[in-house]
Amino acid sequence: MKYLLDTHVLLWALFDERKIPSKTASVIENPQNEIVVSVITYWELSLKYALGKLELKGILPEELQQTAEHIGFETLPLSPADAISFYRLPRIKHKDPFDRLIIWQAICQNLTLISKDSFAKRYKKFGLKLLWE
Repeated sequence: MKYLLDTHVLLWALFDERKIPSKTASVIENPQNEIVVSVITYWELSLKYALGKLELKGILPEELQQTAEHIGFETLPLSPADAISFYRLPRIKHKDPFDRLIIWQAICQNLTLISKDSFAKRYKKFGLKLLWE
């Protein structure tokens, strides 16, 4: 199966695996599963780092992709079709554009989003597949 990591899950997978429940960790670590990280995640992390809202442990933002790919995660680009159709994702009270675009990519690309964020559950009725257990 193919899974999309939410931003916080990428950080935990790289720096603090204990925060990921064992069943979810086993899905991430299973070599038969394809784990992808959205280019949107890298953009979000770079922006938060620049604003001083994110501290990375001994790594710069531009090293995150290589580090993630080294452990087997692939990078998911933002396709023009996903970008142009983003307006179709219903606006629920959650307004973070990074989170919403990652959710939209998961829906459009038929990926299961791995995320702890409770806001994501609201999008299940719009086709989001979600994993956190």
